[in-house]
Amino acid sequence: MDSHTLTIIGITFAICALLGVCIWIAVDQMRSRRLRKHFGPEYDRMIRRTHDRNLAEAELQNREQRVKKYGIVPLSEHDRINYQRSWDQVQHRFVDDPSGATREADELIIGVMEKRGYPVKGFEQAAADLSVDHPFVVENYRSATAIAERNRRGEAGTEDLRHALIYYRALFHELLLASSSDVPHSASATATSGEQSRHTRNNRGGVPHDVR
Repeated sequence: MDSHTLTIIGITFAICALLGVCIWIAVDQMRSRRLRKHFGPEYDRMIRRTHDRNLAEAELQNREQRVKKYGIVPLSEHDRINYQRSWDQVQHRFVDDPSGATREADELIIGVMEKRGYPVKGFEQAAADLSVDHPFVVENYRSATAIAERNRRGEAGTEDLRHALIYYRALFHELLLASSSDVPHSASATATSGEQSRHTRNNRGGVPHDVR
């Protein structure tokens, strides 16, 4: 084999290798864009938590695969009506018993999740699973649960509990929709996330005086 032929073969291999690298980069970028678009703030949270984009994206993809196996189902119209009635009772009770109403809201969220098909095996697992279909309100759920935990220790004030109920409500309304695949990243969910940010900066600032 002469040197000219070897040169051609070498160039061919180099071009193939370069194309392979370009394709890999393109696929990797497409994956990142898809995950960032789908998970929104949850994607950024995982990047901050892991300090490694590949690890963060691998975790998010694992969540997607895990939740696919659950077979999440829509609620029946009868169940939606009953759960909505229960939620209305929780909000009504808040006026006289904020602490008890917050505990009931937490239990109601778990009940709806289990009815939809989520295997609730602990808070962290539940939050991770919820982030797949409800990425724009799952942080609200984390904040509400943190307040509920302080409430169990007798450390949460009435304004904290009001915020917790607002956060729970955002997730509750999404869970009640007909199908997880139909869940929109609604303006109301985004607005509630904004409410959460304001509460984080100033626990007493901008607090609504009702939970309707």
